[in-house]
Amino acid sequence: MKIICIGRNYVAHAQELKNDIPDEPVFFMKPDSSLLRNNDPFYIPDWTNEVHHEIELVIKINRLGKNIEKRFAHRYYDEVGLGVDFTARDIQRQLKAKGLPWEKAKAFDQAAVLSGTFFEKTVLPDAEAIGFKLDINGKTAQEGNSSLMIFSFEEIIAYVSKFVTLKIGDLIYTGTPAGVGPVKIGDHLEGYLEDKKLLDFMVK
Repeated sequence: MKIICIGRNYVAHAQELKNDIPDEPVFFMKPDSSLLRNNDPFYIPDWTNEVHHEIELVIKINRLGKNIEKRFAHRYYDEVGLGVDFTARDIQRQLKAKGLPWEKAKAFDQAAVLSGTFFEKTVLPDAEAIGFKLDINGKTAQEGNSSLMIFSFEEIIAYVSKFVTLKIGDLIYTGTPAGVGPVKIGDHLEGYLEDKKLLDFMVK
């Protein structure tokens, strides 16, 4: 099982990090050891001083595929869940300044929070405009809608599958909206897909 993450997929988020707007999907990987499930607490690693939250819609691949055409991409996922892509932002800045890969800042243990519940896309009010948000200590920190993504689920699937064979159970974190910021010990994070709370965990 692979964890594929899409970067810079919301214009406002790319702008807040002073990044260019991409003309094709930007993707990177996290290992399965990054998964944090069951609303277990997230422990801030002792080697970073600045871990940022990034709430994201997550799609689960349901069939084997390679070089998938965009018009058929909707057949390769049925379910949508919620996740948090934790990023050691201070480490990422250091690595980017040196022109080095970001894995140390993105792929560490517990850096991919995943909801235990996924919803069939057919039961969502509008599968083309899925609302989601992250609350921290009772206040909304990030809010997004899939209609605002630069690249749709189908475009992401088609693009990534040119380079990487998609397998049943693979997860694609589809990008984060604006509002990313640091978490601290004692923070209470709650993630909502539409009006359903799917994430509810503490930072320690």
